Amino acid sequence: MQDNKPAILGGTPVRTSKLYYGHQYIDDNDIQAVVDVLKSDYLTCGPKITELEKKLCDYTGAKHAAVVSNGTAALHIACQALGIGPGDQVITTPITFAASANCALYCGAEPVFADIDEATYNIDPKSVLEKITDKTKAIVAVDYTGQAVQLRELLSICREKGIYLIEDGAHSLGTSYDGKKVGGIADITTFSFHPVKTITGGEGGAVLTNDDQLAKRIELYRSHGITRDTSLMERESEGGWYYEQVGLGMNYRMTDIQAALISSQLDKLDMFSARRKSIVNKYNQAFADMPGVIVQQEIPESDTTRHLYILRLDLNKLSIDRKQFFDAMAAENICCNVHYIPVYRHPYYEKLGYKKGLCPKAEALYESMMSLPLYYSLSDSDVDDVIAAVKKLVTYYKK
Repeated sequence: MQDNKPAILGGTPVRTSKLYYGHQYIDDNDIQAVVDVLKSDYLTCGPKITELEKKLCDYTGAKHAAVVSNGTAALHIACQALGIGPGDQVITTPITFAASANCALYCGAEPVFADIDEATYNIDPKSVLEKITDKTKAIVAVDYTGQAVQLRELLSICREKGIYLIEDGAHSLGTSYDGKKVGGIADITTFSFHPVKTITGGEGGAVLTNDDQLAKRIELYRSHGITRDTSLMERESEGGWYYEQVGLGMNYRMTDIQAALISSQLDKLDMFSARRKSIVNKYNQAFADMPGVIVQQEIPESDTTRHLYILRLDLNKLSIDRKQFFDAMAAENICCNVHYIPVYRHPYYEKLGYKKGLCPKAEALYESMMSLPLYYSLSDSDVDDVIAAVKKLVTYYKK
């Protein structure tokens, strides 16, 4: 018979081995792809870069893709390509990894935080409208957990106000909006290939756009601002060796080793997506009518490949807070996480003048949420254990 006493209070945990919130999946094809590159002539700046960029365009429908060293680099280059700089403002959400706001700071611009929608947890277009000023240059809209933001509304705002939309798709590769894959919709879309994302290269990122001129600037800024393209040079070429630095870029290049792994993983994206959707559906069915927890809602336009599964606690119905629940889950050997601390609540941002209370809905979400395990290789038994642990704790700690 199952012990209903929480393990943190001395009861028997729902499982004996630890289950973590995220994990990569690497198969023999992935390993062989990397080995093949290691045996080739090119470890960087080689054919695997071009191959991956084409595959990303084919998958998303975007006209141009440039792969880079990581997702943060992708966001930085996106801002550079749009000419964002001192005196400009960039609106983003506080419920994201810091890079979504830091990219504005890297360019000397000011991050401005708009609040979230209470049901979907994505940036709220109404709050965005309230935050726009004559200094606003762009919106960095994060597809939080993998669910697409309200792209139609945000693009309408951008066109009306003459500003740009950067879609931070770090969570959403594989997601569709109105039947179109994320990546070819916004002015610029960025992706991340960190190990807990749906596909991985260890690290890595990508910048996608349909704009020819933006694509040229993106390519320039990922490699020192240096070009061999004579149409971009300011002087006549001196010979086959000749190149010029025409801007101030960074070394944000991806290696062929990473590109080969990501390309191999991309072949499995539909399989990864289907499994993640299956797990999310099982969680949603289990939690939908469970007192004490709240399920994230999804807009009908988004066919979501979920990167994170957020469980929100209804603290009015529980006798413990989020930290106590988090610790109790860990005692059941279900290791969760929290995504994210509102960006402006970090000490660095507080020193810049940002204060608590700026986005009340985002702050309330932070206090009551945590991320449950979600990745391709979770077994049905693992998922059942997660559900059992949540049910056990909610039942024991209900008011």
